[in-house]
Amino acid sequence: MDLKGYFQAHMPHSQIVADILENNASAAIADWLSRVEADPDIIPIPLAAKERCAHLPEMFRDIITRLRTPLALGTRALISDAADEHGSKRREQGYTASMIVEESRMLQVSIFETLQRNLKDMNSSLLLGDIMTIADEVDSQLAQAMSSFLFEPKANG
Repeated sequence: MDLKGYFQAHMPHSQIVADILENNASAAIADWLSRVEADPDIIPIPLAAKERCAHLPEMFRDIITRLRTPLALGTRALISDAADEHGSKRREQGYTASMIVEESRMLQVSIFETLQRNLKDMNSSLLLGDIMTIADEVDSQLAQAMSSFLFEPKANG
């Protein structure tokens, strides 16, 4: 067994998935952006790529943290300031609620395809639990973003 194989055999599976996402976050974000830009009827708000993707690096850090620090599914212990800011920013940018949900759906597809491309580095029999954790975290962040999206600050004065 080579050194990489030894460490993977003795590393918790979620750590391997976290490493794959960490090492491939930029590619997954690029894939997500191409999905969003490919169908302007779904998300017609014109934004520069940097603006559209601003929330994603922090979101990936949160997902990776969740994989490395296992919590029970359904736990909302990780509060994400980035998700809160994302919802407010999307409201300011003119997004609808359904556009935010569609972005989240596209992100999950990009993440899962990233994992699929790296299956050779994983024990696929253990992958389902990590996928459920990722989906739970993405959905938790979507809920947090939607809460701030729907909250309209009171006018001063």
